[in-house]
Amino acid sequence: MASDPIPTGTTTWSDRFDQGLHPAIERFNASIGFDLELLEQDLDGSVAHARMLGRCGVISEAEALELIRGLQQVRAEAAAGQFNPGLEAEDVHFAVEHRLIALLGPLGKKLHTGRSRNDQVGTDVRLWLRSQIDLIDGALVRFERALLAQAEAHASTLIPGYTHLQRAQPVCLAHHLLAYIEMAERDRSRLADVRQRVNISPLGAAALAGTPVPIDRRQTAEELGFDEVYANSLDAVSDRDFAVEFMAAASLVMVHLSRLSEEVVLWASEEFGFISLTDRCATGSSLMPQKKNPDVPELVRGKSGRVFGHLMGLLTMIKGLPLAYNKDFQEDKEALFDGVRTCRDCLEAMAILFEEGLEFRPQRLEAAVASDFSNATDVADYLVAKGIPFREAYQLVGGLVKTCLAEQVLLKDLPLERWQQLHPGFEADIYAAIAPRQVVAARRSEGGTAFDQVERQLQRIRTRLATGAQKG
Repeated sequence: MASDPIPTGTTTWSDRFDQGLHPAIERFNASIGFDLELLEQDLDGSVAHARMLGRCGVISEAEALELIRGLQQVRAEAAAGQFNPGLEAEDVHFAVEHRLIALLGPLGKKLHTGRSRNDQVGTDVRLWLRSQIDLIDGALVRFERALLAQAEAHASTLIPGYTHLQRAQPVCLAHHLLAYIEMAERDRSRLADVRQRVNISPLGAAALAGTPVPIDRRQTAEELGFDEVYANSLDAVSDRDFAVEFMAAASLVMVHLSRLSEEVVLWASEEFGFISLTDRCATGSSLMPQKKNPDVPELVRGKSGRVFGHLMGLLTMIKGLPLAYNKDFQEDKEALFDGVRTCRDCLEAMAILFEEGLEFRPQRLEAAVASDFSNATDVADYLVAKGIPFREAYQLVGGLVKTCLAEQVLLKDLPLERWQQLHPGFEADIYAAIAPRQVVAARRSEGGTAFDQVERQLQRIRTRLATGAQKG
């Protein structure tokens, strides 16, 4: 049976040891409880290694084919739920090797020729993380498309723009959402860059110094889809920079999701009222029947700390390690597994939130931009167009705003004579100049919030997502 226990006395190390591990230390030392996540990658690496051993003449071609057949049987058993190694297996690598020996007898013992668990685990983790980066990239694209759909639906909707969380200037809602797409595109670019350094093969570096066995590292690298092999065997088995780099990139993904989450939480409040939450992505209160809580953005905001913590954990793990392999590296897997899962789950949740979990309230947004002094800069710009130095215009408008606040009147409601008392350059067209839509439309500098500029941004994003290209 695939789940048969490993016979007593069978260990991953040599007969140098007379006694077995203390049961508590055995539990402490084992990684089989979590590194079965790498089973498929371990089997892929072992198949490639066996095929290479056969082609290089280290074992016969027939033996290589038989080893591959046994490895594929282990894969089939795992798919059927029949591969269930226990604590005595220690890790996924020994669990596979033990099962192969049970299936093939002494031939199974030849598979480990020319490699170590040190380069083996490094290969497994890289294969796994490479595929996960591809999945995260797909999740980022879905998230971007959800934002793009909302942006296209609100290409003419206005929203207050803020600095210091104070009303600053009105902007196009699509422009606001597109800013997060730009962040996501940078995330994709960073992850693609990390993937290049993930995709280097350590297989064949053996324990730390290489191997006298006549292997072909580039053959296994090519079969496994690696772009290159590590040039230094010590570096190959001790490098975890790629794990840190990934977690740093994932942390920035979470930063961007958390920033957007904070805005959604604010927008959903009664005080802002910019969006309403649908029943698909909100929960209620166990005490207060009127409440609808923004659980998705709150959870995303909270889960960002987990990923940040894993980044700090990885940095701390490697900071004092001498060359080459150290058991500390066992701690990278749970961090990577959880960091990847958290990042993907949060991307999926935020995509669903923008696909079907919230609705913007254009009338509320329009009312918001019409009831403040966020058009004050445009009054100054109006005077600048009349030849008044900006700093002089700035001071004049500042005093006017102070007066309006004292009188509780908005700029748009001032009679023309009041404007002209302030400065004779004001004419009746001041009202059109400070209307929110004109304020937005006037900001036509490249990348600005003007409607025509936003349409150009939308088209660029549509093209980028349609082709799968990333921002250069």
